[in-house]
Amino acid sequence: MLLAIDSGNTNTVFAVFDKEGKVLGEWRSSTNPNRTADEYAVWLSQLMSFEDIKPVDITNAIIATVVPAMLFNLKTLCRKYFKVDPLIVGDENVDLGIKVFLDRPEEVGADRLVNAIAAHEMFSGPMIVIDFGTATTFDVVDKDGNYCGGAIAPGINLSLEALHMAAAKLPRVAIGKPDKAIGKGTTTAMQSGIFWGYIGMIEGLTQRMKEEFGSDMTVIATGGLAALFAESTDVIQHNDTDLTLRGLLAIYKRNQNV
Repeated sequence: MLLAIDSGNTNTVFAVFDKEGKVLGEWRSSTNPNRTADEYAVWLSQLMSFEDIKPVDITNAIIATVVPAMLFNLKTLCRKYFKVDPLIVGDENVDLGIKVFLDRPEEVGADRLVNAIAAHEMFSGPMIVIDFGTATTFDVVDKDGNYCGGAIAPGINLSLEALHMAAAKLPRVAIGKPDKAIGKGTTTAMQSGIFWGYIGMIEGLTQRMKEEFGSDMTVIATGGLAALFAESTDVIQHNDTDLTLRGLLAIYKRNQNV
């Protein structure tokens, strides 16, 4: 079985795949660089036991992280408790199978490359992948699966928190889809500004990217809030919350020659 670990700025996702690529279990933890490998092992082994998965069943592992401070403890977790040496997305010896058309390819977050690989595996033609995470990222992938660049905007929850922290009279509000763009109170006005503002950004930025790229493009959404936005605009054709995990599986298979 394969243990895939996707460590983002806010959450770290652990998933176990069987040899056919079926997800046997998926668990989420807040990203905390101070959490030790021993703490992760206690937490994860208990959750795995609910799915009848034992540590000895794990024969391989792969890690993608955008938080460098997480890497040591996650590698220690794999080596100490699962007895496997994990593949690390971004290491020179890990073949991603794509080209990165940027001035400084090493600056691209591992999650963005993994998403590009997964999107190309699932869909044909050029595409834009929108990831609704701590940041909202827009990534352009050409018809051959190569990474061509993109855009980074503040994430929805980050924007709401910043608004609350910076303005004394603005409360902390939950993200939601307002029925109307014109809010009749502070809370509804904030929700409208964030939600419909992000819809406007999604529609405007994807259109601008298509014009610059010179062709129509398939738009795929992923991330925790993807479903909320995907159902509210026609520019998003597909929503896949497991896109990053699928990308990790694809990279593992490529580097195992299977």
